[in-house]
Amino acid sequence: MHAIPARPPRDQRLDIVRGWLQLSIFATHAGGTFIGGWMIHAAWGFSDSSELFVFLSGFSLGSVFARKALRGGWRVGAADLLFRTRRLYRMHLLVVVLFGIMVAAAGATILPGEAERLGWGLLAADPRRSVPGILAMLYQPEFMGILPVFVWCMLLLPGFVMALGRWGGAAMGLPVACYAAVWAFGLAMPSLPPDGRIQFNPFAWQLLFLTGAWLGRRALRQGRALPFRAPAARVALWAAFAVLAAGFVMRLTWYGFVPWPAPFGEDYWIEGKENLALPRLLHALALAFVVAALVPRDAPWMHRTLPRALARIGQYSLEVFCLGLFLSWGASAVFRLVPAQGVAFAALDMALIGAGSVALASFAALLDRRRAAQRIMAPA
Repeated sequence: MHAIPARPPRDQRLDIVRGWLQLSIFATHAGGTFIGGWMIHAAWGFSDSSELFVFLSGFSLGSVFARKALRGGWRVGAADLLFRTRRLYRMHLLVVVLFGIMVAAAGATILPGEAERLGWGLLAADPRRSVPGILAMLYQPEFMGILPVFVWCMLLLPGFVMALGRWGGAAMGLPVACYAAVWAFGLAMPSLPPDGRIQFNPFAWQLLFLTGAWLGRRALRQGRALPFRAPAARVALWAAFAVLAAGFVMRLTWYGFVPWPAPFGEDYWIEGKENLALPRLLHALALAFVVAALVPRDAPWMHRTLPRALARIGQYSLEVFCLGLFLSWGASAVFRLVPAQGVAFAALDMALIGAGSVALASFAALLDRRRAAQRIMAPA
């Protein structure tokens, strides 16, 4: 019989990192920006913000599910997770509807052909197929691919936690085998051609999510996430540094910033995002490990203005992410409608990304004030 652990204090590192990831995703989606192309960590390694976002979400939900299950049993934990999954699914459908309306309006006015460019053409051409495809999350125009992978992974979590309870860490063999089947046998979700495709193959990305869930569950139940201690932890840290260094050097060779040729090209087995290429997976895990090992759980600098703003964004990452999709499309539309070069482009870039980042931070602050007001009113 396991004692029910107290609710752990909020980890400032997780919130700050998730806030940074949200701003990175916004800048990356705003196509054509220098900031989104060069001033985020994805420009200097194999993985980008999506991998860490999925991993950290798995880590958080693994801890939440473990505590709910210890307090009320596995069924209570599964019911809570199902409630969260339904909420996320409804949010995804709402975003699809609003985004589709926005793209259709833009295509009819300022940006002809925008719907076709972003893969929404099938919705107008064949709604009998595309509407059920949207409901089943098998039709994913551009910008609409990330939330479905969370829904699918969250549905896997209760069964995975049950396997962990029976077999311990050996249960990780299940998601590893599923990931291997993706690369060995082409295991993938069906999609609706010609416009629709599954942007994040859940059979591959589940490994990152469930690895985070396994570690989050360990962190809650055993007080530490990793299954090894020093000196093995020091070896793992140096191995993580080696993975990050390899990604950095490889990027330099691809950019032509070093005098020697690249040993490998930007091949799918290195860069492939849809099926989560192994270098991307290892790079994301290495980066998460280095941050966890070197950044303290709480530090004075985390309570300054900018880190606190990032932490608020991270606390409301779902809502901020959804708003960021619309803002990033708007920024990319401005880049296409207002062509600029040189100093003018740099000024436009900084203005759009800066204004979007401030808008996202302000939105998170608004949500935080609303939650604080609800807490005050709760006793009444």
